[in-house]
Amino acid sequence: MHGLRIKVVIADDEPLIRAGIRMILTSDPAIEVVAEAANGREAIEAARAHGADVVLLDIQMPVMDGLTALAELRRSTPAARVIILTTFGERENVLRALEHGGAGFLLKDTAPAELIAAVRAAAAGDAYLSPGATRHVVDQLATGRTAARGEEARRRVEVLSARERDVLALLGEGLSNADAGKRLHMSEATVKTYVSRILAKLECENRVQAALLARDAGL
Repeated sequence: MHGLRIKVVIADDEPLIRAGIRMILTSDPAIEVVAEAANGREAIEAARAHGADVVLLDIQMPVMDGLTALAELRRSTPAARVIILTTFGERENVLRALEHGGAGFLLKDTAPAELIAAVRAAAAGDAYLSPGATRHVVDQLATGRTAARGEEARRRVEVLSARERDVLALLGEGLSNADAGKRLHMSEATVKTYVSRILAKLECENRVQAALLARDAGL
């Protein structure tokens, strides 16, 4: 994060959506909306020009869609964390976005407090999905799970200890570190350490990818 304020770029082709998000985010003195973009190309340029910490990126946009922009942002501006703005009707797009390093995803009708929490979490290096959203998305994506994919996931999680698998299973349920700690009788800090270790062992970029892997593996 640059300086004391979180620099955010809002990318959506609907001006009213951008205006609403801007109004919510600027109510937090720790967040500064440095630019708005109407398509993926503008989002990339704005993120680079302003040294954005977080980019809120709509999937469906003209000129360049959000998924293409996400891939380019990961290459050209890797320090910028990308949160995908979406609806539940875009299952495959959400899967691709998470697998390509999106820092999470939010529904466009997300509550204001959750939107602010998501930006803060992303800026701090954490992936953000609310527990309810995580469960819904992972369940939706799991319907398209193939046998080969499940086998690959089970092979990957074999490197984990039994306790690490316990933690991973709760990530798959969408639990926060605090809630997972209560379930496993651990401190939140201990769970956070486990999550970091799990991500490293599984070569997952964020906890969302790990949650999807947990479901694929049938944990």
